[in-house]
Order: sequence, then C-alpha cells, then structure tokens
Amino acid sequence: MVEILTALARSLRNLQAGGIWLRLLGPAFVALVVWISLAFFALDGLVAELLQLPPLTWITGWGALWLATVLAWIGGWMAVFSLAYLTAILLAGIFIVPLLVNEIGAREYPDVARMGDDSVIAATGNSLVAATGFLVGWLGTMPLWLIPGMGLVLPIYWLAWLNRRTFAYDALAAHATAAEWKILFAKHRGPMLLLGIVMGVLGHVPIFGLLVPAFAALAYVHYGLEALRRERGGAVVIIEGERL
Repeated sequence: MVEILTALARSLRNLQAGGIWLRLLGPAFVALVVWISLAFFALDGLVAELLQLPPLTWITGWGALWLATVLAWIGGWMAVFSLAYLTAILLAGIFIVPLLVNEIGAREYPDVARMGDDSVIAATGNSLVAATGFLVGWLGTMPLWLIPGMGLVLPIYWLAWLNRRTFAYDALAAHATAAEWKILFAKHRGPMLLLGIVMGVLGHVPIFGLLVPAFAALAYVHYGLEALRRERGGAVVIIEGERL
C-alpha cells in the first residue's frame, strides 16, 4: 500500500508542472470526441440491439419492458464510456508512456539504468493485446451485470485489469530486463491491480474520468521504476517536498 501511495503522491506532485497537462489532455480530448460521436450516432442502435439479446429478451417476456429498456440504456452508456476510456488508454499506452518514461525516468530515477527493450512495436502490441482482452472479458461478463452489485463491480474490475495489463508492462519495458519484469510482476501483481482499481474508480467520474488514463500511465511509471529501483537494491529516494 505504501508503494501505491508513493506513486500517487509523486504523480500528483508532477501535476504542478504545466507541461504534464499536455500529456493528460491529449488522450482525453480524442476520447471525448469518440465518446460524443458514439453517443450521437450509435447509442440508439446499440440500445435497440441490446433489447433483442438475452437476458433482456427474457425480462421483456416477463412483461417488464420498462425494466429491460432501462437496463439497455445503462448498458449502452457503459459501452460508450468503456470504448472512450479504451481509446484514451490505447493512446496513453502507445504515445504517452514512452514520453513519461523518458522524462520522469531521467529526472527522478537517474540511478535506474535502462536495461530493457525500448520498442514501440512491443508497446503497441501490448496495448492491442490488452484492449482485445478487455473487450472479450467485458462483453463476455455482461450477462452477470444483472446480478445485484455486479453491475458496479465488473466494470471497475475490467478497467483495473486493463490499466495493469497496459501500463505495468509499458512503464518498465525500457528499464527492466525480461527476467526482472517476471520477478516484479510476480511480486507486485496484487498492488498493481489495486492501483488499477483506484484508477478505475476515478475513471467513472464523468468527463474527469477521461483524464485518468494518462494520469494512470504516470502513476504506473512511478510505481514501476521505484519497484525496479528497490529490486536492484537501490536506496529509496525521498524527493524534496514529498510526503506519504
């Protein structure tokens, strides 16, 4: 938990620099355009399609068309939001993380040597695999949303999974060797998922949530580089003004 708080504290401190906001606003702007476009052009059709699929057809057959319609609209809006968030994460993973790794790594983690494979192709491939897994998992578990409480838990879980699957690897690709990455993931997969849950909850805040993917990228960069520093036996560096 301390590692997560450290990563979040350092990420919040970085927001004091004006240049970092360009990193946050870029993916958010594109995602907002996608969100508005999907809502305007596709939401009615998506709701109509959902109403033709089980379990909503079962609810309609029971005489509760109003309930099926409400659930279809909720599902439609959740799908639109998730696709917008997915767009922002893909952009952040492919374009923003490498910039943050170069800037944050050189300034705040100069003692952590770059021993990995800084490959744009690998980062892009990782982001696309993560996006595919997210879509399959999200769509595959949609029927479970009718179970009380699962409609809240599952969307946050899949966003958390997507955050970890995308950013945990990308944040360390340039610095950690393949062997180090396996060790770090084995040790930190739980905290990394918890960090993803925090970002997933924040991601559900309207409008503001679209800034979260880039902020999550920043938090994972801090988390990953600090974890690698400790794994290599480096001293924990407390930057001036930092408080946990």
